[in-house]
Amino acid sequence: MSVWLERRSEHQNHPGRGFNSTREDSQFQRDRARIIHSASFRSLQSKTQVLGLGESDFYRTRLTHSLEVAQIGSGICEWMRDQPGNAEHEAMIPSFSLIEAICLAHDIGHSPFGHGGEVAMNTMMRDHGGFEANGQTLRILARLGEYSPDSGLDLTRRTMLGTIKYPAVYSDVCRYQPVEPENPLNIDHWAPPKCIYDAERDVLDWLVSPFSQADRDRFLSLDTTAAGHARTRFKSLDTSIMELADDIAYGVHDLEDALALGLVEREEWSTQVVSVLQSLPRNPINQDLDEFNRLLFSASAKDRKHAISRCVGYLIRSISIVEQEGFDAPLLKLQARMQSLAYRILRLIKDFVMRHVIFRPELQMLQYKGQRVVVRLFEIFAANPERLLPRTVFVRYEQEGNRAIADYLSSMTDVSAGKLYHKLLSPTSGSIFDRP
Repeated sequence: MSVWLERRSEHQNHPGRGFNSTREDSQFQRDRARIIHSASFRSLQSKTQVLGLGESDFYRTRLTHSLEVAQIGSGICEWMRDQPGNAEHEAMIPSFSLIEAICLAHDIGHSPFGHGGEVAMNTMMRDHGGFEANGQTLRILARLGEYSPDSGLDLTRRTMLGTIKYPAVYSDVCRYQPVEPENPLNIDHWAPPKCIYDAERDVLDWLVSPFSQADRDRFLSLDTTAAGHARTRFKSLDTSIMELADDIAYGVHDLEDALALGLVEREEWSTQVVSVLQSLPRNPINQDLDEFNRLLFSASAKDRKHAISRCVGYLIRSISIVEQEGFDAPLLKLQARMQSLAYRILRLIKDFVMRHVIFRPELQMLQYKGQRVVVRLFEIFAANPERLLPRTVFVRYEQEGNRAIADYLSSMTDVSAGKLYHKLLSPTSGSIFDRP
């Protein structure tokens, strides 16, 4: 069996259950099934993507976003496999089962209330090993998932490696900048470094163990600056595909949500996006730009979907496999990369959505409210662990301290965290029959 099909349960002499096929894609189908049937994946249906839950039945949740990333990821692989110039690399292009497993898993570590909730969790964990969504994803896959008592969801090595966007541990990258005066009502400066946790260092070591020492050293190297967190430099081929699929879904599909809900003014779109598109040479979108804009701002959902699909198709077709120097292993040497023009267009759309949707005060108020819920719940449980934590969580708290509280709260949805907040802080809410 290939080392990339190994599971940590086998490495630890705890045989997994179920079928024991040595066929590569059967193993990745098994990974995908474990992710889909996990509680962490199901909880994404009630976790914020960009817009708060309950505002509309139309827009994306973290779950539908993950499904779209998986679809786009498989589309990228299909496109790359069909290109004549990729024949020599075809064996390394992930199968549909593999890339879908990676894409479906990529967000299962997210806390409630979106990225604002992630900052709130890290605020409370900054002196206890930190909190970062990708780090929590690996922790679920390797420790907390319900399939194996010792190895979480117990996925294959290649699937797990593909989910790691930032192959570095918290203590090696965190460099918080002092803020004076400290204001507990503004926690933006406690945004987490991009990393996994020190507690999963052994998992990272196991994942990269098949590579040569030179490849491992380069893959785990960091870029540092005089101020701010250090950053990782490299990712695997599979991760590069997943991240491009995530970027496309995040930018283009969030734009669709914003258009459908009337959050985008056509004049702003014209002056800040269309004018830039027109200035870009050899831009294929310009060939039918007026029709593209008409469809985007049409009252018909079908028209909008046609324009969005056209944009997604263009971005996928701009992706190819490139080789980066310094690596021997094909899984590290090869990378999926978007053409510079297409990537500039995608960044243009993402920046527009960021400015006019995500950063608008109405949405920031909802994000801030979610942050206060997370911080307050964490404070309450940290001050009263034996009294208030569920018994199973308290047992882990005695062993792992605040990390057990972070695991508990981050597993909640926006809805369940809100209910728990009201149960603890609203005199007329809550019942002895409520289950935490």
